[in-house]
Amino acid sequence: MNKSIKMLAISCSALALTACGGDEIVSPGTGGNVTINNNTPAPTPAPTPTPTPTGVTPAAGCPTISDPQGLTDSGTITGPTGEYRVCTLPSQFDVSSTLRQVDGLLYRLDGQVDVGADGGPAPDASDGADDTDVTLTIEPGVIIYAAGSSFLNINRGNMINAAGTASAPIIFTSQDNVLGLNDANSSGQWGGVIVNGRAPVTDCEAPGATPGTVDCERLTEGATTPPRYGGATPDDNSGTMSYVQIRYSGFILSNGDELQSLTTGGVGNGTTFNNIMSYNSSDDGVEFFGGEVNVNRLVVVGAEDDSLDTDTGVQANLFEVIAVQRPGAGDTILEGDSNNSVSDDTPRQQTNIVNATFLANGVEQDQVLRLRGEADFSIANTVIVDQTGNTPCIRIDLPGTLAAAGSQADENGPPTFDSVVLDCATDFRDGSDGVTAAQAQAAFDAGSNNDAGFINSLLTLGGAPFINGTNENGVAAFDPTALSTFFTTLGYIGAVPDQASNWAEGWTCNSATITLGSANTGACESLPI
Repeated sequence: MNKSIKMLAISCSALALTACGGDEIVSPGTGGNVTINNNTPAPTPAPTPTPTPTGVTPAAGCPTISDPQGLTDSGTITGPTGEYRVCTLPSQFDVSSTLRQVDGLLYRLDGQVDVGADGGPAPDASDGADDTDVTLTIEPGVIIYAAGSSFLNINRGNMINAAGTASAPIIFTSQDNVLGLNDANSSGQWGGVIVNGRAPVTDCEAPGATPGTVDCERLTEGATTPPRYGGATPDDNSGTMSYVQIRYSGFILSNGDELQSLTTGGVGNGTTFNNIMSYNSSDDGVEFFGGEVNVNRLVVVGAEDDSLDTDTGVQANLFEVIAVQRPGAGDTILEGDSNNSVSDDTPRQQTNIVNATFLANGVEQDQVLRLRGEADFSIANTVIVDQTGNTPCIRIDLPGTLAAAGSQADENGPPTFDSVVLDCATDFRDGSDGVTAAQAQAAFDAGSNNDAGFINSLLTLGGAPFINGTNENGVAAFDPTALSTFFTTLGYIGAVPDQASNWAEGWTCNSATITLGSANTGACESLPI
């Protein structure tokens, strides 16, 4: 071979080896052949996956309802739990309608929202007004929010059917709650829920009207366009509220009044209330004006005025009640009626409270219970604890509140206490118009199985304790069936006998004030998802 050609072939081979690198050489060992493999191309990068959305995504639109005004699609609202479609309710429902539960959808109150028109104090047209017979049905799991002076009002002759479930309660709350702006002390961010009826009331609006008749009506407290309530139908039915939370209510309206979470006016005993929670109302947790009101399983947390307020001749039965004040906020746990010029009106108020746990936690309040207005009270199987060491347990105002049975019209006698225990630094205090602490104590001591020197052993799931311990479960229980057929005998005092029997589990929300359950709707400051 020509020498120059050999040198060229060797040079080309060297260049090839240099370019490919030694690891790319494969020698099969025959004929001196050399095979050179090219580098494997780098794989094409996989596309970055689209992030999975977190939290709630908005519903496509607003559902159709029967009322011809329909729902208004108000766009969306976004908070820490996600983005929601907003469907604004009409200012008045003129046709029975259903608010469906739709994932990613919130209903909104804009101002005063009425269910039907007022049908007057009589169930027929004798009062000049025909019933509109509108029922607003709210499905389990629905969330309704509002801001400012907005509230929901059920007029006489109409009904609400808000029947949630233990696993899917209905929630009324504020816009700030949706936006995630609230903290443990937030309150007063919208109006509340008002339910009106035709049962008898006192303190009539019209001069000269006879209490307890169709001529005796009143205007709802705290509303800029006040609805009317009252009549002469004790078994009137305004509907059902069951497994319902009402959060952050009590907005101060232009006339200086404010609503509470739940206000009833002249509601009859055909109305059903059970498993109701009021959370952080800037006024009362609940207030009952007249009528015949039965409530089973009521939770009031963080009310800034009274947890429970009863007035204007109400006949109220409250069974299984938890009332807890948040630190530094709240007036009394129970305020019964008012001392005024019509304290002797009949029907005279009779409030019966059975199986309650009351936890006072304000700063140097005047009292835990304030009984007054010549009203009648019976409290049984109840635990009353002052957690601050500053608040007396019981105060009674006005000598007529201690009047003997039968001494005045419709008078059942002094307040009665049975199987009630007090754990307060001061158990009794002086009231108004000469009623002394000793007189209040005498009324307490007249009952059975009461203990004014009790030391509580309440258990806690977090925050305030509310579950009975050994001391509470060692107290003999009173049979409350003589007070009303609404009550049953549970065989223990207090609201919750043990953790396994915690009826507040599941449908309530938790806060820094109290943890009511480990498996419920979560924190009150957040929407459930």
